Amino acid sequence: MSTTTAPAPVAPLTTQDAELLIDSARRAAEAAGVTVSVTVLDAGGRLLAFRRDDRAVLISGETSTRKAYTALQLDAPTADLVDLVKPDGPFHSLPTALDRPLLFIAGGIPVHRDGRLIGAIGVGGGAPEQDHGFATAALAELAR
Repeated sequence: MSTTTAPAPVAPLTTQDAELLIDSARRAAEAAGVTVSVTVLDAGGRLLAFRRDDRAVLISGETSTRKAYTALQLDAPTADLVDLVKPDGPFHSLPTALDRPLLFIAGGIPVHRDGRLIGAIGVGGGAPEQDHGFATAALAELAR
């Protein structure tokens, strides 16, 4: 008789973690002179935290949320997915094939703990490369 061991439980993303991610991303954006919106989703894709800078463009709230959702669902940074959905890419129909609001623009990154997916962060408001950098900076702070 074989016995299997269940994987050790991984602590979920907490509201404290989410606030740290938001504050860290906003500090990085502020240092670059950019106003942003930041969204943090839990592992189930539910909103854990959101903040939009007063002067951030309104659409940045929507883009940050869609970037986080896309990163979570595909367990990959949205920056790594951009080429896959271009007209000649293998997943070119994915953005329109699903009901859900995917967005293939850099700025969304999945959040892992102990190798397990526990949520995602999305940043919108700057250039895509900037948003990716702000999200990356936030994850570095969480990992400390």
